[in-house]
Amino acid sequence: MSRLDAIRGSSLPVAHNARAIAALAANPACDRRAVLDGAGIDKSTIVEHLGFPARFGQSPFAITRTREFKAIVKADEGAHVLRLLRELLDLPVKEAEYHDVGHASGQEARHRHTMDVLGAAAPETATLVDHPLVKLGVAGYEVYLEPDVIAFQADHRLHVVAIKSFPIIDGQADPGKVSAAAREAAVYVHAMRELFGLDPERVSHDVILICPKDFMNFPTACLVDVRLQLEALKRQLARLARIDTILDRLPPDLSLDLRLAGETPTRPAAELGAALSAIPARYAPECLAACEMAYFCRDEARACGSLEALGRSVRDDLGGIESLDMAIELMGGENVPTEHAAIAERLGFVRRILDEAVA
Repeated sequence: MSRLDAIRGSSLPVAHNARAIAALAANPACDRRAVLDGAGIDKSTIVEHLGFPARFGQSPFAITRTREFKAIVKADEGAHVLRLLRELLDLPVKEAEYHDVGHASGQEARHRHTMDVLGAAAPETATLVDHPLVKLGVAGYEVYLEPDVIAFQADHRLHVVAIKSFPIIDGQADPGKVSAAAREAAVYVHAMRELFGLDPERVSHDVILICPKDFMNFPTACLVDVRLQLEALKRQLARLARIDTILDRLPPDLSLDLRLAGETPTRPAAELGAALSAIPARYAPECLAACEMAYFCRDEARACGSLEALGRSVRDDLGGIESLDMAIELMGGENVPTEHAAIAERLGFVRRILDEAVA
């Protein structure tokens, strides 16, 4: 049993997805998220048991709608996908080979099957691969990722296809949702490029985003350039500490085992919370929109008076100041250490402005 398996305990590991990898890469200094994701721990169940349930994610209705739309897009061996590829990329092909590799049992078997199908595809034949599984190295461990569809082009290029249920209305979609889809798709593009180890141009940076047209369930599509997201992702992944380095800093007997009885955790919440607190976190308000652990980490940061609860910009502006209590003390202007004189002067200025505003 590996150290990560021992930390997870008796629970089955949860699968990774591009959203989780993008969130981890966006906060590379957070050891807590790295360990939880590396061990495949169900963060939603953990925070639910601790009394800090995650407050984001899709509703059951949205999940059902997404599944229904994906089924429509993939029906008849990807007929809609091929139609949209012809329209967007001006493909001359009338049909494509269709391979569903989702029937292989086990992640490694599906990964090998994906590699075999893509490797055997003839250059002059368009090929659609459904339920592919690709592998990506993250912080010293490997994760499996499943894009929606991979379209193998007749011109020797691969396109990642992202299927989303938010609508494109009069040619426009919600910019925030498109940006989120682009960040996730960039993870898949990066994984595909790492998988082949070939010229990056083999896997296109133009992702095909398929969404419902207007208020119907009829699929339409647009190209999304993810080059900026790719560069940001590569920088962030390079900054992630290796998981073995993080594990070396943790207590040797650390366990986050929920001690499930069926689906019900039986481990005392206080004991589990103490174990979690042994793993350093890097909380920021931005975590609230991306990480299931955010409300637990925020409560922890507030309880110890951490500046991180106020955001990264405040923390960076007050570099070297460890807590809110210390910042308030410096604001008073008495017995200021030499190394904090400049910060104390700025804090004093802010206090004078606040006093004038209140007066």
